[in-house]
Amino acid sequence: IQTPRSYQGFGSRYRQNSFTYDVKRDVYNEETFHQEHRRKSASSGNVDINITTFSHHVHCRCSWHKFRRCMLTVFPFLEWMCLYRFKDWLLGDLLAGINVGLVQIPQGLTFSLLARQLVPPLNVSYSAFCSSVIYVIFGSCHQMSIGSFFLVSALAINVLRMYPFNSGRLILGTFIKDDFSDISFFAKYNRSLSVVASTTFLTGIIQLSMGLFGFGFIVTYLPEAAISAYLAATALHIMLSQLTCIFGIMISFHSGPISFFYNIINYCLDLPKANSTSILLFLTSVVAMRINKCIRISFNQYPIEFPMEIFLILGFTAIANKINMATENSKMLIDMMPYSFLFPETPDFSILTEVLLEAFSLALVSASLLVFLGKKIASFHNYEVNSNQDLIAIGLCNVASSFFRSYVFTGAIIRTIIQDKCGGRQQFASLVSAGVMLLLMLKVGRFFYQLPNAVLAGIILSNVLPYLETMYNLPTLWKQNQCDCIIWVVTFTSAIALGLDVGLLVAVAFTFFIITVQSHRTKILLLGQIPNTNIYRSIHDYREVTNIPGVKIFQCCNAITFVNVYYLKRKLLEEVEMVMVPLSEEEMYRLFNNEEGSQRGKMCRCFCNCDEVEPPPRFIYTERYESKWDRNSSSINLIRCSRLESVDTSQSTSDDQAPYVMSSTSQRNNNYEEVEKAWPSGDPSRSISTLPEVSESHMSLLPPPPLPPQIHTIILDFSMVHLVDAHASVVLRQMCNAFQNINLLVLIAGCHSSVVRTFEKNDFFDSGISKAQLFLTLHDAVLFALSRKLPDSSELSVDESETHRGREGGEGEEEGDTESDRDERCPGTVSRVSVPGFEMLKGSPTAW
Repeated sequence: IQTPRSYQGFGSRYRQNSFTYDVKRDVYNEETFHQEHRRKSASSGNVDINITTFSHHVHCRCSWHKFRRCMLTVFPFLEWMCLYRFKDWLLGDLLAGINVGLVQIPQGLTFSLLARQLVPPLNVSYSAFCSSVIYVIFGSCHQMSIGSFFLVSALAINVLRMYPFNSGRLILGTFIKDDFSDISFFAKYNRSLSVVASTTFLTGIIQLSMGLFGFGFIVTYLPEAAISAYLAATALHIMLSQLTCIFGIMISFHSGPISFFYNIINYCLDLPKANSTSILLFLTSVVAMRINKCIRISFNQYPIEFPMEIFLILGFTAIANKINMATENSKMLIDMMPYSFLFPETPDFSILTEVLLEAFSLALVSASLLVFLGKKIASFHNYEVNSNQDLIAIGLCNVASSFFRSYVFTGAIIRTIIQDKCGGRQQFASLVSAGVMLLLMLKVGRFFYQLPNAVLAGIILSNVLPYLETMYNLPTLWKQNQCDCIIWVVTFTSAIALGLDVGLLVAVAFTFFIITVQSHRTKILLLGQIPNTNIYRSIHDYREVTNIPGVKIFQCCNAITFVNVYYLKRKLLEEVEMVMVPLSEEEMYRLFNNEEGSQRGKMCRCFCNCDEVEPPPRFIYTERYESKWDRNSSSINLIRCSRLESVDTSQSTSDDQAPYVMSSTSQRNNNYEEVEKAWPSGDPSRSISTLPEVSESHMSLLPPPPLPPQIHTIILDFSMVHLVDAHASVVLRQMCNAFQNINLLVLIAGCHSSVVRTFEKNDFFDSGISKAQLFLTLHDAVLFALSRKLPDSSELSVDESETHRGREGGEGEEEGDTESDRDERCPGTVSRVSVPGFEMLKGSPTAW
């Protein structure tokens, strides 16, 4: 590479003239390349390592670096503790922890009302504290806050219906503490708590198993559009649930498909009963939170949002304890509970099989919310989360909370947003919030019983609104990527209409369907050459692109599988103006006739030096290709293809004499002279001498025959292909043999080594297609195609000074030898070929 003295930047107008390169080498295919450059074996890297003792083996496998990486993966808190920046992050984590802790207290008090289950607040607090500590140790998201989420817990209502508890009276406000004096009522209450604990325990076990078995990879296949849509639908569900606190009315809350619309109708019907005081307090909180957006403070250049939630909660709690605001609060609900605290107890394992389906649904929704929220928050701060580690962490959290008779825990969306915007940088903020919450609940918990629920609803709605802003970006998303926009709409609609559990399954299934269609819907481009370069681009994209005479270049832009291989086949036949015609009964009889099939002239031969006995010929296709303009010229001349060389090996050919394996219309040739016979150099078109004669009476009825097609080579650019499955390999082999039977040579360029190995495993190579037809680059394949079929205007001149550098010990030239004699005796002698746009060497083409 030659660089100029004065370097020009990327924005330079003439940067294409800044660098030039000149490469001169032989044209390589897979056979010749691997003869000179051996492939590294799987165990070649360990050839020089001699492990003699068990201790040496253990030392190599269990090094300190591997142990350290394993410990940091299992216990992520070790990494951020060692890298914690006290001067920069401590104040933000303290403010975020105090703010989240104060919000968590009233949320825990109103949780039982929304979830329709009387769980003592202290049990919820202890569960939240233990879960926060567990996630700090095992979790990977730095700003995540773990806690209860009523939408997840509402899914457990289906479980409670098997063991009915009088939750209807709780919602209607006719539930009183004296009802627990009834022994049967008290027994049903304890049974419902036991069912909740068992469901939470089984949910944690399922999530723990998902993390251990690596099911977190599913999140990798979900695009950002699906995650944003699911979180937006969740935010809308949260806003709907807070209408109970905003209007101060109680409704019969539905769950399941179409429950979103049922709940809206119930709210509209009970809207005349709304409490004006609750609405006023809600609007006051929303206005205060909006004003807070204008207040900006920073600490050591780190932005921290003013903790308005602290002042709203403490201020309205103090006012409510002094005066009666005539609005809904948690005191009425807390007074109904028969217990102030339930001691930890082992869940009932006998009913695990009965709640398996509901627990699996809860596990999916809870884990998805946690992983989606963590991935969203991590994208804001430019770090990555470990989905499998988060599944393990939330599974342990739910197993621990089940002993406190608590509901399923997940990522608390509201508190996570508050912790992030208030300056929380690491999980130290979660430790602070858990400690503040538990301390206040134990000491001054009853002080927060009087907090109006409308104030908490205003805080929640103000923090959840940003997740709905993605709806405004739908027009832009449609312009950028229509598939992502469709995924967003389907995910959002299914999560709203069908619920978070069924909607999640629909969203995942639809996303996988779209990804599968996109990955298997291949794009076939017809390439041409940029004049005087080795660059090939689509003929539809650039005006300067020119077609190479006699050569069709197709670029496959995706994996080739059983889904799209037939589209590739139709595309190739369309471009070369051929059609597929099924074999007739007579041709099928000839195909399966052993006597005719054993004829040497009907079989393709390969040049691999094999000693094994040739197996019976394999029937590679039951169709033939015919030209659209000449229906009598078809590929029926060769219908069988053998994997091995013919038994008669009297005319053996070495690799040096036949570096490129070609095929003629009658048999496998052992040199290029047979190819030139099949393709006369003076006439690049196909020979039509084999066409049957037509009588003069019928000739007048036929249109004048057009000129035969000029194509002699098809090149498949596989540089973008990373996968070819077994069925696609069979179809590709059939196409290559069928095209070569009608004198169309198929070359494959740019094959990745993994694709070549796939071809080898699938028995792709035979006498019709060999590794000699696989070229390293597209330009190599083009040079070889032009070297075997040259236009009439080509000028050949012998350059005796240039020989193949890989040859040693070659014989000298004799006087009077012709060019063909020199080429036969010394393949290293090359002839320079001058073709418009190319400069190559005949016999050993030289690249650009």
